[in-house]
Amino acid sequence: MTARLSELEALLADGDLWNDAERAQSLLKEQKELEGKRDKLAVPEKLVVDAAELIEIAEMEGDQSVQPDIAGVLDEAERMLDQMEFQRMLSGERDNAPAIITINAGAGGTESQDWAQMLLRMYLRYCERQGFRIEELDRQDAEDAGIKSVTLEVTGEYAYGLLKSESGVHRLVRISPFDSNARRQTSFAAVFVYPDIEEDIAIEVKESDLKVDTFRASGAGGQHVNKVSSAVRMTHIPTGIVVACQAERSQHKNRDKALKMLKARLYDLEMQARTADKQAIEDAKQDISFGSQIRNYVMHPYQLVKDLRTEHETSNVQAVMDGELDAFIKAFLLAQPGVAAA
Repeated sequence: MTARLSELEALLADGDLWNDAERAQSLLKEQKELEGKRDKLAVPEKLVVDAAELIEIAEMEGDQSVQPDIAGVLDEAERMLDQMEFQRMLSGERDNAPAIITINAGAGGTESQDWAQMLLRMYLRYCERQGFRIEELDRQDAEDAGIKSVTLEVTGEYAYGLLKSESGVHRLVRISPFDSNARRQTSFAAVFVYPDIEEDIAIEVKESDLKVDTFRASGAGGQHVNKVSSAVRMTHIPTGIVVACQAERSQHKNRDKALKMLKARLYDLEMQARTADKQAIEDAKQDISFGSQIRNYVMHPYQLVKDLRTEHETSNVQAVMDGELDAFIKAFLLAQPGVAAA
């Protein structure tokens, strides 16, 4: 890494390089990414040095009271190194891309809509833990409680690579808070995760293939939101894919973001079609109901979250709902072909 950074510094110092703006920007991006990785690696290294100094002082002074401090420093260093090892499993072509997440409530009315909102909270908590930046692109609130659907753009290191494991149907079993008889209910919600493709990926979308509708945005935004049809819904006629965006006040900006979301979906569709050992994306969109789920969340009569693809499970349901998804994501990544052997 250090050697490559030295090479990049020399290349970027060459005035002729800037005659090729595209290459110069590519090298600047590589330099920034490598500097970030180098700086991240320096943190646990410093923690280990600090721990060694504390050990030396404790031995010289015969002071055992600092042992908890030493253990805490080393635990933090180990946690950071584990996270780096975790990220080494992310070698997919678009794993380091931002992610677009869509959550849709399944059949079942208020129960499933409330479950969709619970999943939204879970992913927001997870993204906050990772230091990701989150932008809500579109949201359809339910009439009574919960949400019908929501679309998020998540930006951060390996956002797509980490979140891609969440695509599929999520099943909840609990005592319904909406049932006066306190009966057990089963609810479903579907999560789809796509890489937010960069401008250098050529995805052609013909205007003749698009049906574009505008509507008034809902939610926060003041008087402007209520009076102007700034939100955009875009339908790709050949595939039937529908995307919507109401994050911006400008209809033009919402249209640009909706088009970007559509291209991400089309890119993902193309990648699925090219991969022989995966189903096409439309086949993956099974009914949001029994038999199609990837993960079960059971809150009654016992406590258990279990991923049906990897068999990983935990009885700490509350921790999972608070965004502690690392173990499930790691199990998914390890189960991918070639990862365990590497």
